[in-house]
Amino acid sequence: MDKTQFLEELKRRLSGLPQSDLDERLLFYSEMIDDRVEDGLTEEEAVAGIASVDEIVEQVMAETPLSRLVKERIQQRRGLKAWEFLLLVLGSPVWLPLLIAAFAVCLSLYIVLWAVLISLWAVDLSLAVSAVGGLFVAVFDLIRGNPAGGAFMLGTALVCAGLAILLFFGCLELSRGLLRLTKKMLLGVKTTFIGRENTER
Repeated sequence: MDKTQFLEELKRRLSGLPQSDLDERLLFYSEMIDDRVEDGLTEEEAVAGIASVDEIVEQVMAETPLSRLVKERIQQRRGLKAWEFLLLVLGSPVWLPLLIAAFAVCLSLYIVLWAVLISLWAVDLSLAVSAVGGLFVAVFDLIRGNPAGGAFMLGTALVCAGLAILLFFGCLELSRGLLRLTKKMLLGVKTTFIGRENTER
């Protein structure tokens, strides 16, 4: 891919950005490629040496506030024709409740995932506290001269400690996964505002 192809693809993929941001990004990468060409690389080598278009788009979406993307999209919207407006109004008893229900279901599922994760962390904490408490009770039983009770409580404390450690690593992975899911969902929302192609430009 040469410089022109790279910049055209980048422009197409970032067409939903505000024009000033888009121009700034294109100028930045154009100058970066020119600097590499001046250092003796071919255009293809210079383009290959920087991040892929997909990586750049993902980085730009992560850095750009959602409010700016929404504002830009609203400014780009053309006015609705009379028949489009009429269809929206007449169809609203059908599509509006369905849209609200779909949003509510998605939001509920997302909240349930976080609730399950918080519950698992609470169970992990209670197992850790039980392990510490069991250790104290075991020591207390051994001091009072009850070796059978002390051994039983020591075993219980060790089982709780083992389960707490296992659950800790599971909860940690689930937390990371849920945070990645949240990031992907946010990037997905932003992607709807950064169009693949902007036919109005």
